[in-house]
Amino acid sequence: WPRRWRMEAEICDALHADLGKPKTEAHVHELSLIKSSCLFALKNLKKWMKPQKVPAKLMNFPSTARITPEPLGLVLVISAWNYPLLLSLDPVIGAIAAGNAVALKPSEGAPAMSSLLAELLPRFVDGTCIKVIEGGVKETTALLNQKWDKIFYTGNSRVGRVVMTAAAKHLTPAVLELGGKCPVVVDSNVDLHIAAKRIAAGKWGCNNGQACIAPDFIITTQAFAPKLLESLKKVLEKFYGKDPLLSADLSRVVNASHFGRLKGLMDEEMVSDKIVFGGQRDEQQLKIAPTIFLDVPLDSAIMKEEIFGPLLPILTVDKIHESFGLINSMAKPLAAYLFTRDSELQNQFEGAISAGGMLFNDTSIHLTNPYLPFGGVGESGTGAYHGKFSFDAFSHRKAVMNRGFAGEARARYPPYSAPKLKILKGVLEGKLGDMIQAILGFPRGK
Repeated sequence: WPRRWRMEAEICDALHADLGKPKTEAHVHELSLIKSSCLFALKNLKKWMKPQKVPAKLMNFPSTARITPEPLGLVLVISAWNYPLLLSLDPVIGAIAAGNAVALKPSEGAPAMSSLLAELLPRFVDGTCIKVIEGGVKETTALLNQKWDKIFYTGNSRVGRVVMTAAAKHLTPAVLELGGKCPVVVDSNVDLHIAAKRIAAGKWGCNNGQACIAPDFIITTQAFAPKLLESLKKVLEKFYGKDPLLSADLSRVVNASHFGRLKGLMDEEMVSDKIVFGGQRDEQQLKIAPTIFLDVPLDSAIMKEEIFGPLLPILTVDKIHESFGLINSMAKPLAAYLFTRDSELQNQFEGAISAGGMLFNDTSIHLTNPYLPFGGVGESGTGAYHGKFSFDAFSHRKAVMNRGFAGEARARYPPYSAPKLKILKGVLEGKLGDMIQAILGFPRGK
């Protein structure tokens, strides 16, 4: 136990060094999810590995058929900096469970965790199965130039395109876990205080908005917006105090480059006067307070790119259903959220909005269910993982058929004839009489 506590403390220290991540978030969002993923794979691996029997058609009589999973071979996992433990090891768990060897490239954006993974993994896992390669763009480029049996990348769409281009050279399949502008639609019939807490937890309680599934913007009605805004203000003050920059419970911005990018979004002329809460910043400490905007223009930079930080615009519409068209005018998001008590509105939202995942009346926690696939669609990514979906992502499902030597059908062999063709057409159309004739060896002769 003391050894385990020391390891957990080292991990928490690395996460704090890289991101100023609070210990609670480190345990809940990274350590506990990795443990759960490991235990879930260990519990279910025999079932996942077992060949799956499938029906054998009568036209192939006598035969049996099954689907057998097999490892792809050597896979490359390129991780992200925002959850540098979780997003490094969770794909590795699936890859190893499926029987592959893995090259893990942690993000240089989280140098403390990258260094810790490079130190710890060789001490606890077989170095011939899992290799950690540290470095930046140069090293990542060199890795992408190699031939792999699969590439798994977590990050932004710009680098995702680079990864896909490199993969295409060797016809290598790739899983891309990207991001996007995740919308939150808030109806007026909700429990307002609970909705505000869950939105705030999913936005600022997830690495201060530096999460691919964090709410990126809110859509609500013009009449309801003031009430929602007031509730969010109260919740945020309770969570982080009157001066959030002093709060130990709020992660910092990862580096000066991202701080400058977020500052640029806040200071854009058409947006700067739309701040209705927050806006404080400390460039020395790389901290930005939770900041809310109201009715920013759709052509502003903050609405054109994924925010990936503590800024949250609220857009207003006259009627809640108008949110559907607004969301569908943008690229498909990694996650879409709706707060409502109206089951009909939920059904309409589910049918009308395409997203990697969807959650009603909460944010972000859908990724904790290992029975659900986690992945994007369109610009937000391709492929999925978590639970068995991780095992499947790194497996080839091999079709296997086994036939006996009985049931020889003369009709399938040359020389062809009109009677043979009639029987073959009947077999292909599933006609029982023709199948029986084929099995019995009709037509007689050659």
